[in-house]
Amino acid sequence: MIHSDELGSAVPPASSPEGAKRCQIVEGARRVFLAQGFDGASMGEIARTAGVSKGTLYVYFESKEQLFAAIVHQECRAQAEQIFDLDPDDHDVGAVLSRLGIGYVNFLVRPESLSPLRTVIAIAERMPEIGRQFYETGPARGIAQLASYLKVQVAAGVLAVDDFEVAAAQFLDACQATLFKPVLLNFSAPPGQAQIEHVVGIAVRGFLAAYQVR
Repeated sequence: MIHSDELGSAVPPASSPEGAKRCQIVEGARRVFLAQGFDGASMGEIARTAGVSKGTLYVYFESKEQLFAAIVHQECRAQAEQIFDLDPDDHDVGAVLSRLGIGYVNFLVRPESLSPLRTVIAIAERMPEIGRQFYETGPARGIAQLASYLKVQVAAGVLAVDDFEVAAAQFLDACQATLFKPVLLNFSAPPGQAQIEHVVGIAVRGFLAAYQVR
């Protein structure tokens, strides 16, 4: 199966030689961006780190911007597949939201998630297309998937929600309260699991108090 990347071009499956080479390049670029930042990274250094010739690099990616966009897209897709794969037939909303919230915050505070996000924030003003792609494939998709789950629970008589998108966004924001921004801005180290579970528990209880049918 061939997928399309964020720029609309065909992406070969990772099991194919072309897909494996592309993954090799993306991983090398990830290491360079992490070490040097977007502005400090060069295509030559990326090629050396990835173990490919510069000519091969340009066969797969036309620019540094396209390479970075591929990394951002990969991170967002991983988040959607790993965390927001919600079973609409599971009506134990508290348990579903607890798992989602804990997984979501753990994903957000990983160094490999924080570095691309910091870079997106730094370059979004001069490269708004990358910021738009990040939001559409990351936060907006997560909100939409949670909103879809909530809509099914309302139809099942479990929840009473007027605005699914707002309710989903409010829950996700509540899960990261006091946890994410301090780490994003290098104010503190990533929170421990007990603290994550504590904050997510508060978010779940607040959500159920607002929307659960009694």
